[in-house]
Amino acid sequence: MAQLPAMNFQQLRSVRETVRQGYNLTQVAEVLHTSQPGVSRQIKELEDELGVELFVRAGRRLLGLTPPGQAMLPIVERLLQEAENLKRAGAEFADREHGLLTVAATHTQARYALPTAVRDFRLAHPGVTLHLQQGSPTQIAQQILEGQADIGIATETLAEVPGLVTLPCYRWTHVVVVPAGHALAQEAAAGRGLTLARLAQFPLVTYEPGYAGRRKIDAAFAREGLTPEIALAAMDTDVIKTYVELGIGVGIIASVGYDEQRDGGLVALDARHLFAVNTTRVAVKRNAWLRGYAFDFIHTFAPTLTREVVERALAAEPGQEGGL
Repeated sequence: MAQLPAMNFQQLRSVRETVRQGYNLTQVAEVLHTSQPGVSRQIKELEDELGVELFVRAGRRLLGLTPPGQAMLPIVERLLQEAENLKRAGAEFADREHGLLTVAATHTQARYALPTAVRDFRLAHPGVTLHLQQGSPTQIAQQILEGQADIGIATETLAEVPGLVTLPCYRWTHVVVVPAGHALAQEAAAGRGLTLARLAQFPLVTYEPGYAGRRKIDAAFAREGLTPEIALAAMDTDVIKTYVELGIGVGIIASVGYDEQRDGGLVALDARHLFAVNTTRVAVKRNAWLRGYAFDFIHTFAPTLTREVVERALAAEPGQEGGL
């Protein structure tokens, strides 16, 4: 009897990517740069070697995972993760000063919080190519989990994603921004404190759900029984400020996104008493091998997060990485 080919990583990648692509083998083939019959063959060879079917089939179509497939998928993920860790460990010892670091961040973090850290990191590691990707917290989490990004930076939403290790970087509040001469600016100048009830009398321009503490904005109004009009929601702080300047509404943005010199046409009103404090977090994939310069980038961005602190969090049990 002919011996079956030994299990290989391409078979494991075919299984993992089939699940990620919703069992669409055409898309799987595109991602893996192979053919659809090639994907089917890799899956079938692995199933023959294991002696079980991993996927539920209807003819040639794959519909989902069988119970054995559900049990074995986490093992497949771990094997592929360790293979990637092995490559990164080899690269770390072969060349500590050259490589690629991909950081995924929201627009607010990339535009306002990261520039100084990026500059300082580049000065310290000129041989490292730094890729900066932008997206929503959900997109950032997915990029890390799928190995498309090494480090993610966003609000505490990241802490809710299984498979990630997250640590707090810094805390921040929201500010209300209005054009100079706006009624709210005049009231603030006269010593009248800003309230949610007063704020709800104006159309608002703020972040889309999932961005920059939007949940805490919504929760604050809900606690007061208020339903403000959201005239415009955006993912980009600069877009919000642009429309506030045009008179579309009153803006609510992250405090880090207001620059008195650059935003000369706007007035910022303190809103820390209205909305709960937010925490920006750094996230990496659990069980991932981080090269030395990745630890350096995290430390440059958040000086309290030394390599020792991050390694301790990586070694901790899920949920025990560390608090604020």
